[in-house]
Amino acid sequence: MTIELKRTNSEHEDFRNLVMNLEEYLTHADEEAHSKCKPYNKIETIKHVVVAYDDNKAVGCGAIRPYSQNTVEIKRMFVAESARGKGIGSKVLAELELWAQELGFVHSILETGKMMPDAIHLYSRNNYKQIPNYGQYEGMEKSICFEKKL
Repeated sequence: MTIELKRTNSEHEDFRNLVMNLEEYLTHADEEAHSKCKPYNKIETIKHVVVAYDDNKAVGCGAIRPYSQNTVEIKRMFVAESARGKGIGSKVLAELELWAQELGFVHSILETGKMMPDAIHLYSRNNYKQIPNYGQYEGMEKSICFEKKL
């Protein structure tokens, strides 16, 4: 297994297809919570995307979007069910963090759902610390937010 990572943008077809799969996954996991967060997850303005390939097949993705002058927000993290357990999420996350550092950012933040234990474990395993819900996620009981100093 050789995982290849490609830096691209939100117009990339493989990224868009993976995001469609992510949308289906999140709707199935908790349709009510997902519908509340959906307005904050539009991809049209995302300029920094990483797509992971396993044997030339797109199996994972993630993106960063500036949140403030020194902070990026991790967005649209997803690994196809058939590719989970191979460390792909951690590789995508590490590449996004490296890219953010290259762009001059010093912190990253993100939001996930409390109903997503695998995602929570991924972020904790990669040294993200839970923080109070920020911005649009304040008051959302099913959201959990994390931060990391890059």
